[in-house]
Amino acid sequence: MMEDFACVRFSALAGGRMLERDVYTLGSGPVVLVIQELPGIEVETVRFARRLVERGFTVVLPHLVGPLGKNTTNANLLQVICVRREFRIFARGEASPVVDWLKALCRRLRDDHGGNRIGVVGMCLTGNFAISLMADDAVFAAVSSQPSLPILGEDHLHMASEEVVAIRRKLDEVGPMKAYRFEGDRLCSARRFDAIDAAFNDDGGQRIEMNTLPGNGHAVFTHDFVDEAGHPTREALDEVAAYLHAR
Repeated sequence: MMEDFACVRFSALAGGRMLERDVYTLGSGPVVLVIQELPGIEVETVRFARRLVERGFTVVLPHLVGPLGKNTTNANLLQVICVRREFRIFARGEASPVVDWLKALCRRLRDDHGGNRIGVVGMCLTGNFAISLMADDAVFAAVSSQPSLPILGEDHLHMASEEVVAIRRKLDEVGPMKAYRFEGDRLCSARRFDAIDAAFNDDGGQRIEMNTLPGNGHAVFTHDFVDEAGHPTREALDEVAAYLHAR
């Protein structure tokens, strides 16, 4: 499934602990970091990565949790709850430690690609991480798809108040990022989007463009993506690709 991807090991601190993970790369052009969903790096995630490659990007996929190539949602959820110290999926008012590791990876990617800007796409479990990464010096574009943390905390943010200040400042400098959800999604609910909107767009500005698609799906760019002209998910992907290229 990923035999044409290059793979390297990358190590950096995550919440004061050294974390080492495989990182997969494919394509040429501007670099976009795609952070896996809870099901893992499986067929639909790789298809999404390839769609971005076809649109002219270098896609970087860090393998954070779960067996490669398999959809193991329940097992992965158990891992991030009980085992993985880099995830704090119930945390309110603070980000998961793995965000530190992802920031280090973004800076490495920038340095390895001639100092060029980095784009980020986070989905579901990692959708909130894309918002946090926007504050990093290396990141100039971010897409948060169906952000679903904190679990059991729809009205709260998965980031600290000082992070919000830094992200707002960066978005004022470079322009708005994008967020997506389905109208009927219960995991990434309207209340969750409202909390993000209130934190970043409270003064009449639009630091995060909040996009709600019709339907009851969850995974906008993977499991519920429909590759047909005129379909809302296809239009969303085309919009994201144009946004990333522009940045």
